[in-house]
Amino acid sequence: MKQKIKRAFLDTEDGQILYRIGGDGEPLLLLHMNPRSSDEYRELMPIFAQNRRVMAMDLMGFGDSDKPPRMYTIPDYAKTVIALLDELGIEKTSIFGNHTGAFVATEVAAAYPERVEKLIIGNVPGFGEEGKAKLGELYDIGFKIKEDGSHLMQRWQARSRYVGSAQLNHRWILDDLKCFGHPLYAVWAVKEYCLEAEARLQMIKCPTLILWGLDDVQEFERLGLAKAENRHFVAKAIANSKEVEFEAGTICMMNQMPEEVSKVVIEFLNTYEKPIQT
Repeated sequence: MKQKIKRAFLDTEDGQILYRIGGDGEPLLLLHMNPRSSDEYRELMPIFAQNRRVMAMDLMGFGDSDKPPRMYTIPDYAKTVIALLDELGIEKTSIFGNHTGAFVATEVAAAYPERVEKLIIGNVPGFGEEGKAKLGELYDIGFKIKEDGSHLMQRWQARSRYVGSAQLNHRWILDDLKCFGHPLYAVWAVKEYCLEAEARLQMIKCPTLILWGLDDVQEFERLGLAKAENRHFVAKAIANSKEVEFEAGTICMMNQMPEEVSKVVIEFLNTYEKPIQT
């Protein structure tokens, strides 16, 4: 039976955070990429909710959460995760983050290890100097509203190669538009965090699953953001980890292949207990 997913808001000193929640059992928190929202997990949440208490939040500045009053860092986003867990009375949870969400999940596991049971991180690129410069360019360009409305079609066409369906692209556009006219908070946060990302990864001790969508990885290389061959730095940095690759996985993989992704994640959550090497 399909599990009902409800929506609610968390009040913080910097504004309200929307989150979705459903199911019962061991908790699992989902963290989305930039510039998406918890809608990135719309297909996955009902699957996870069959056996778990699953939550997904709109990071500050995205979706239906408020825009923060200042530029947020990855540690700031990690604190909002802890605030949500405290609000829900959850002492320890597994966390699944993709792209920007993976950086936030990484920081939670590094800074608050007692709060994280297991970690799943998807598509965490190793930004070199060129990639960091590109992130800076993306931040400077931003999402700007144009008088003639041409920004609407530009965003529609931006994912034409891989999005797969008009319905899914429409959902992405809705998330895009909620970011227009505001700073690209997460792009700035990731750019700043890159300087210490590898050191933070090395601090993670909990069992960790690293997911790669190979089409997604190759897209990052085409954009000049990160080389595909460098992606394994994540597994090398986290001692207690394993990797799974999806050959057909695009940047939309959480929406496009929920059965394949959920099968791998559920198996990991239920069985993986690789001992830490000392």
